[in-house]
Amino acid sequence: MFSRLIWVAPVAVLVAGCAVDPVTQSYDPSFGEANKYNNAVQTINPDPVYAADSAQPGDNGDVGAHAVKRYRTDTVKAIETMETTSGSSGGGPK
Repeated sequence: MFSRLIWVAPVAVLVAGCAVDPVTQSYDPSFGEANKYNNAVQTINPDPVYAADSAQPGDNGDVGAHAVKRYRTDTVKAIETMETTSGSSGGGPK
């Protein structure tokens, strides 16, 4: 038991020292930034904006039911295409 304590105590001190700025003896402001970013990315938008023709909160599946009906009767809406780039490609080396 004592031999484990001899090894665990210095390792714990070294690991804890990684988060402290040696000059100011305070925590680095970016310490834990990855966790903060991941939490922010996974947070639900409290004020979402919905498209007018999409499902709205409280629809109770009405929009989805109409989509399934259109699919079953083969009267689905046409796909809207859009251009994301303009001009021509550079092509390969000549």
